[in-house]
Amino acid sequence: MRSKLQQAGLVFVGVVAGILISVNYSAVAQKEAAAPLPVEELRTFADVFGAIKQGYVEPVEDKKLITYAISGMLANLDPHSAYLDAEAFKDLQVSTQGEFGGLGIEVGMEDGFVKVVSPIEDTPAYRAGIKAGDLIIKLDDTPVKGMTLTDAVKKMRGKPKTSIKLTVARKGEAKPLEFVIVRDKIKVQSVKSKTIEPGYGYVRVTQFQEETAADLARHIDKLYKDKEAKGEPLKGMVLDLRNDPGGLLHGAIGVAAAFLPAKTLITSTDGRTEDAKRKYTASTEDYLRGQKSDFLKDLPASIKSVPLVVLVNGGSASASEIVAGALQDHKRAVIMGTQTFGKGSVQTVLPLSNNTAVKLTTARYYTPNGRSIQAKGIEPDVIVEETANGGSHERLREADLERHLDNDKEKLPAKEADKPAKPQPKAGKGKGGKDEEEEAAKQPPFEIASKSDYQLGQAVNLLKAWQVIKAK
Repeated sequence: MRSKLQQAGLVFVGVVAGILISVNYSAVAQKEAAAPLPVEELRTFADVFGAIKQGYVEPVEDKKLITYAISGMLANLDPHSAYLDAEAFKDLQVSTQGEFGGLGIEVGMEDGFVKVVSPIEDTPAYRAGIKAGDLIIKLDDTPVKGMTLTDAVKKMRGKPKTSIKLTVARKGEAKPLEFVIVRDKIKVQSVKSKTIEPGYGYVRVTQFQEETAADLARHIDKLYKDKEAKGEPLKGMVLDLRNDPGGLLHGAIGVAAAFLPAKTLITSTDGRTEDAKRKYTASTEDYLRGQKSDFLKDLPASIKSVPLVVLVNGGSASASEIVAGALQDHKRAVIMGTQTFGKGSVQTVLPLSNNTAVKLTTARYYTPNGRSIQAKGIEPDVIVEETANGGSHERLREADLERHLDNDKEKLPAKEADKPAKPQPKAGKGKGGKDEEEEAAKQPPFEIASKSDYQLGQAVNLLKAWQVIKAK
């Protein structure tokens, strides 16, 4: 039996070595001096593979075992690297176009469970009351523990009008919560706009997709034309990036470029390969990506100087942080709200054979002044909580995720989880004798851009004060 396992192991080492060579192992090893293949480690891997094939209680297909191995290898690097099978790869391509079938949540993995990073606005999950930080422990009657993130996402997505039950563990809740959510076609409208008050415009970016920057240009143009038709100058603008989980880099470059002079540095990246060391500027080659005409060239010139407030919170991540960081470093806008999520890493999608792909973290993002966003985020110039009494929803951040990359520019304070726990006050009684925590759990999701949006109100007040100071 042992000799058979050893023989299978040697054969498998040869197969793996051949695969590594076929995908240009030395090149993927970041073009450094070619290192010898880790034969002993591959032999151990092959021994485990052979043991499973010979002795596991049920037969397991070779393809499935290899897929599990690849998924585990990537999942243990950091929270954002992943193996995408053919279906997951197709879903990723579809979602960047802004339309897919599912629930509408950005998720990650923690302790073997699916953790909600952010519910996407105007989606079934958002309307059902799913919150950032929720830990999904069951999908229908299937425990999530042991699933890969890809498998969990695949199970949550599906045809519109079909339902799924999510069992959720939420901080502050004694028992798991159950949500029956009906899937829908998730068509994310990435840009929204309106006139808040005479003279003040509002633009919200919910996610960075292929057409986001072009959509932003159309909304800005409409705001200006509406003002001109009423004989009102545009005195100020709010760019709302709250709860925007990020998306495509060129979309972020285009959004920042709308407010900055041409050729201005927006972000830089640094990794181990030469391809990962790049600077991105407000130039057509960095934000058009296949578009035939420059959608920013006909914007009113004053968009580069109109007083601008950018709203952010703990749900603003990745591409949102690139935009906020660029506008902050160039002193083009006042950043207002609460500290952002802190995802400052670059994921490159590397297509493989059989329509599969690897999503691999290849670099870190930096602001124009060289600050690292990773695990820290963007600190607002003006801190404004969600409510007038200083309250905000507690949010999951990059630094809370297991195996997150460190910030390579500065040593950050220890995570709250690593500090001694502070004694928590007992919940008081609310209306009808119910606990305040129960009352809070029943509150509808925070509605952005509504009349009760305290942060937006403060942004408008700042713009008005800006006008008074400018006049004096």
